[in-house]
Amino acid sequence: MKKKETKVGIGFATGRKSFQNVLRTNIHSWSESGIVEDKMISLNIFIAYDLTYQKTIITDYTNIAPGLVEQIDSFTMIGNHSIEEETEYLIKGNVLTRREAQMIFNKGYAGQRNAILYNAIKHKMNYLIFMDDDEYPLAVTHNNKTAIWSGQDILSTHLGYIKGADVTHGHHCGYISPVPYMEFNDDMTESDFRMFIEAISNDILNWDSLKSIMNNGGVTYADTDILKTDDAVEVEEMNKAKFISGGNLCINLTDPLRVFPFYNPPGARGEDTFLSVCFSERKVLRVPCYTFHDGFSKYNYLLDGVLPRKLKFIRGDNSQIIDRFYKACLGWIRYKPLLLYLTQPESYDQKIEEMRRKITEVLPKINTYFQGPDFNIVLRELEEYNKNVEKHYKSFKETQLVWSKIMNHFANRK
Repeated sequence: MKKKETKVGIGFATGRKSFQNVLRTNIHSWSESGIVEDKMISLNIFIAYDLTYQKTIITDYTNIAPGLVEQIDSFTMIGNHSIEEETEYLIKGNVLTRREAQMIFNKGYAGQRNAILYNAIKHKMNYLIFMDDDEYPLAVTHNNKTAIWSGQDILSTHLGYIKGADVTHGHHCGYISPVPYMEFNDDMTESDFRMFIEAISNDILNWDSLKSIMNNGGVTYADTDILKTDDAVEVEEMNKAKFISGGNLCINLTDPLRVFPFYNPPGARGEDTFLSVCFSERKVLRVPCYTFHDGFSKYNYLLDGVLPRKLKFIRGDNSQIIDRFYKACLGWIRYKPLLLYLTQPESYDQKIEEMRRKITEVLPKINTYFQGPDFNIVLRELEEYNKNVEKHYKSFKETQLVWSKIMNHFANRK
């Protein structure tokens, strides 16, 4: 039998009980598209699992139905034990020290993604596609009366463009934004809330588009023009970054020396944003495929074929929605100082002072409106991460140097 020419890795960084349903739906989608039957393409799944996130057990990830297993060329499970094995391998080979290995495989989102990236390169994948465990291969649009759904061919779309690029990433619809629908009043005006959001979020967020999403009940609908096209668009650099997202993302691994690691400050998010900062001399394409982001875990039955005619409004009036928004605010504020330090160093102090002033001004109204978590912690976190920004910057740069040691090691293998 002729050897398969293209080795494709599909990476899931997960910790959700619903993972098996997500995996099943994706494999069925790949089979329906014809890519499973393509004798020239090898599909290999890499699963980095976190047992603490939703108190899961290993079999929540490893107990894959035989009918699904036979459609995939290989599965690689990545947990604490396998990461420790790779750490020992790198130490014994004089590639890294233990401290350096811990920088790459640290606990958190960046560490999980790096573990997948590392394993994909070690297993000589040509390309690696990251899929999020709360995103489904669907697009949703709407008219005045109903939601309109369409299946999306994620793998084939990325593979159609990645040979001519370093990175491809697709579009997202559904509940992307953690900001719920809000009814403004005299106690919390639109101007107040805009000031808060713009102070804590990154440059890619546009208030007008966010307001439109809020008015849609927190739902982002797919663009029908994008669904109809076969054209990809090159991502332009903005404030020293070519912004991508962590899921619906494909990385070209054919030259490991061109691959960067993920990074985020301790306790923060932003691993996709910090990767975006590395792409100045890389070709990044936005490709025409969507995933539906089920950010509030409201639509697991989509995976069983139930397509709602209307999507629910996500209102900021219950503890689960408020808690997600609160955690997003903490995640944003923890990585924004380093992002500013990397992209706008000449005006860093001025930007931090402006953030401090705006957040201080509007915090009493935010706390009164949501009547839940203590949003004063947002300001405290700003001060903490501002104080440590140089330390995080050095860690960001050192992570890249450590990663380059691994890439050189792989490049020099026979």
